[in-house]
Amino acid sequence: TLQFRQLNLSFWIALKPTCLSTQFRRPGDYIIGGLFPFGMDTINLTARSEPTLVVCERLFVDGLIWALGMKFAIDQINNSTSLLPGVKLGYDIYDTCFEPLAALQPSLLFVTRNGTTGIGVACNYTSYQPRVTAVIGPHKSDLCLVTAKLFGFFSIPQVSYRASSEKLSNKELYPTFYRTVPSDKKLVEAVVLLLNKFGWNWIATIGSDDEYGRGAQEHFLRIVGNHSICVAYEGLIPTDTADPKAKVQLKETIELINKTKVNIIVLFAFIQPAQALLEQSIRMGLSKKVWIGTEAWLLSDIISSTSNIQSIGTVLGFIMKASTVPGFQEYVTDLFTSVQQDAFCQESRDFYNRMASGVLGTSCKQCDHISLHDISPILSRSQIQPVHVAVHSVAHALHRALGCTHQGCPKAAIKSWQLLHFMNTFAFTVNGQSFSFDESHGTNPGYKLIIWDWKNGTLTHLPVGDYEESLYVNKSQIHFHTADQKPTSECFRECKPGQIREIKGFHLCCYDCRDCPENTFCSSEDSSTCTPCLQHQWSPVRSTRCYDRSERYLFWNEPLTVALLTLTSITLCLTCLTAVLFFKNLETPVVQAAGGDRNLLALFALVLLCLSSCLYIGKPSNSLCTTQQIVYALCLNACFSTFFTKSLEISLLTEFPRWAPTFLPWVTQRRAWLVVALCLLTECLLCFCYLHLGPDHLVSDYKSLRTEVLLVCDTRSWLAFALMHGYNGCLAIVCFLCTFMVETPGKKYNVARGITFAFLTYFIIWIFFVAIFATLKTVLRSVTQIGTILMISLGILGTYYIPKCYIILLKPDLNTCVCKEHGNQDKTH
Repeated sequence: TLQFRQLNLSFWIALKPTCLSTQFRRPGDYIIGGLFPFGMDTINLTARSEPTLVVCERLFVDGLIWALGMKFAIDQINNSTSLLPGVKLGYDIYDTCFEPLAALQPSLLFVTRNGTTGIGVACNYTSYQPRVTAVIGPHKSDLCLVTAKLFGFFSIPQVSYRASSEKLSNKELYPTFYRTVPSDKKLVEAVVLLLNKFGWNWIATIGSDDEYGRGAQEHFLRIVGNHSICVAYEGLIPTDTADPKAKVQLKETIELINKTKVNIIVLFAFIQPAQALLEQSIRMGLSKKVWIGTEAWLLSDIISSTSNIQSIGTVLGFIMKASTVPGFQEYVTDLFTSVQQDAFCQESRDFYNRMASGVLGTSCKQCDHISLHDISPILSRSQIQPVHVAVHSVAHALHRALGCTHQGCPKAAIKSWQLLHFMNTFAFTVNGQSFSFDESHGTNPGYKLIIWDWKNGTLTHLPVGDYEESLYVNKSQIHFHTADQKPTSECFRECKPGQIREIKGFHLCCYDCRDCPENTFCSSEDSSTCTPCLQHQWSPVRSTRCYDRSERYLFWNEPLTVALLTLTSITLCLTCLTAVLFFKNLETPVVQAAGGDRNLLALFALVLLCLSSCLYIGKPSNSLCTTQQIVYALCLNACFSTFFTKSLEISLLTEFPRWAPTFLPWVTQRRAWLVVALCLLTECLLCFCYLHLGPDHLVSDYKSLRTEVLLVCDTRSWLAFALMHGYNGCLAIVCFLCTFMVETPGKKYNVARGITFAFLTYFIIWIFFVAIFATLKTVLRSVTQIGTILMISLGILGTYYIPKCYIILLKPDLNTCVCKEHGNQDKTH
């Protein structure tokens, strides 16, 4: 038997030669050219450096049978008394070898001027008569894309019996190309419907690296995106299986398919690359899959006879609906009997020599060494109807172009381009079945869904459905390799609560599960987006709901608050004790030198300032936020205004002694109260501006804390804020400048030095306060404000009042000097 439909040379020599090779040329009134793949595996094509004839190494029996189908159709037409009575059709059939190079040479011969071997060059080819009236074939889309433009230039009708590339539907590029098979568009639609029918949405798709494979796969990828089908892997496999790189590429393809863990593989490829891929999958032990194929390889006995082919799993796919051609098998049987007879062979050689072109020789030398027994298994399965219909389409067009009747056809010189009109517009009947070319010059008989059914090692192509306008599948007849149930191939996995589906790749059906981040939640199991929580809500990572935020501020019962209140109490006690001590020693030199009764106002202001720290504890409000700043500014101003009068007094005595008699009364004794009152009045006016321009207000901060809403006081008008607190800062700077250069007499206490250190402490505390406050976004902002108030109060007490308390209590001898003149006051105290 023949293995893989290939006959080696030793077997051919063992057979008695026949004259089958001379059967593919016949003279006639109108010649129809034929392009068929008699051979395969071209010899040294890659090493070809000269334009020599391309030779094929092995016989492709399918191509031989298709060529015999053309011969049968023409002989049948010539014997008909109704289609072309009185007209004989001739034929000239050549081998394409599966290669564009091999197909181009006979194509050039077909367009030569009739009766010559030269191509006429003319401005107008309307009257040009080429060698052939029409061309049947070739079978591959790659070859048709090359030949169709050539024949289109000469307006020669070309009818292919297997080329299905969607590109060939372009009538602008290929105006004279026709085919008796549907385009890949219809086939791909059928495959996608089949995938949906079984719920397979996680697949791999592979195409042969030729026009058919690339075109079908490209169209397939465009369509599946609209049907929620995920392509886990897409790849091309080499068509030249003899290339050393081909094995590496096939191995990588199988490895990648294995990684995807898909159970469905859609294969758009011709016989050789498909066989190479399946053999590689068997060698590498790829687990059983569902292989969805097409007519390009499904019916091939080369593939079905591959060793251990049953281990690949389930094979099903679509083949074109085609009826059997009545009388063809009997015709082939008679022909093989005849080619062994010398008389028949001699007559055939005479016909052959009359058609000899002097350019191309025998198309199928290997055919002389094949017997009917060798092709019988293939003959019973091979689809001949597309070839048969292709020949009849030309014959019917010629019938109408000639104006034939049942009595006969007039003798007329019909040009090739004159057939096109009749091929485009008229339907024709073949064996009782009506055919016509649609707008894209193709026919659409529909598809059958078949499955490989193995019984006792014998393969049957079992029909299990069909596709025309819709897909019908008889699932009860389909038995998968997973005997108990249909295989599953889905890109779904259950996401946990709080997780969303994150799409992988380009299609909606395939996704990863991703946790919803903080402050979002997953509203439903099939959700693909996380729903944000409302502003007053929060949620943890991977949540299914949101929770209301709790309010956050400085609570009274917090340990940190208790510590601050304790420090406040200590500061208040120290301030009050200092005030009592100063009140009892109001007339002593130290108290008088420090400012006299104005110190009581300063200490009272410090008491209020310490008490104001309680305004920062508890739930804030708009009025509370406003009160905080006003109380802080007024208390600090009341304290600083007393230091202001004393600083001016010291500056006049030390730096401006000539002006002292004039201005000292305004900063000492009772008139100094006017300066203090003026300072307080100015601060009150600035506080009024603060209220008018925009006081601090309550703000809910939802960003700083994860689960809580932070209630903070926010500044509405920085101008008002700067005026109110900047005024106190100006007083502090003036006081500091008036006192920091005053020299201390030896072993004498200097009042100016206490003021200098008091305000130096104030400046340092404010620098730290601003730096810390600007970076904090929690309740520590309130803690910082309280700490600043207490630190300023303690700083003033520690640097100005405590040293004087020390003198009053522990150094009474320094508190006994009475000075009569202001000029001696600072020098003695």
